[in-house]
Amino acid sequence: MILASLLVAAPAYAQAKDVLQGGPKPQITPKAPPIISFQSQYGPGTILIDTKRRRLVYTLSGGRAYLYPITVGRLGFQWSGTHRITAQRNWPDWRPPAEMRKRQPNLPALMTGGIHNPLGAKALYIGSTLYRIHGTNNAKSIGLAASSGCIRMHNAHVTHLAQLAKIGTTVVVKPQLPPRLTRNFVPTAVPGASQSTASATAAPSQQPSRRNMAWRRAVLGLN
Repeated sequence: MILASLLVAAPAYAQAKDVLQGGPKPQITPKAPPIISFQSQYGPGTILIDTKRRRLVYTLSGGRAYLYPITVGRLGFQWSGTHRITAQRNWPDWRPPAEMRKRQPNLPALMTGGIHNPLGAKALYIGSTLYRIHGTNNAKSIGLAASSGCIRMHNAHVTHLAQLAKIGTTVVVKPQLPPRLTRNFVPTAVPGASQSTASATAAPSQQPSRRNMAWRRAVLGLN
């Protein structure tokens, strides 16, 4: 009777068959993107996201800003609005929402944080929405419209942004910023070995199970 009660009380994700391990959590070195001239009405310390151009701007004083390349929502999953950063998490766990699991039945109930987790090294939570500005361990997706609405960044970039964007930072998401604000947008280089080398050197030696590989293929490119 006691054993039965414990089994009933255990959360669904406590069952091993519903949990996917995210792997190691290496130290990520923050990397700053280019600083551009950015004369705007937005005060210093504001995050602006241009969905069309797939760029995130963090405004600085003196009419300047950091310019980061990002991944945005794919067609049908894009959105706009103004919110604030409400939380930050290092190597966050991932619990796919019910609607996502309905679309992708192979997804686990829980994937722990780590180098295989689609949320990457850091997540900044946007208001009370389900969306996040987060890292990614799939660097090839940066610059695409490929997520389920979240904003992806290189791990080294989101770690840098998180040092600047504290709780309460305003986030403005627009389909596109006016051309007068984007004339200084420049191509942004991919960060160096701070994320790719860490993943390669910290990866576990054992081979993942066939089921785990199927899950990882399912989550690749999502959210």
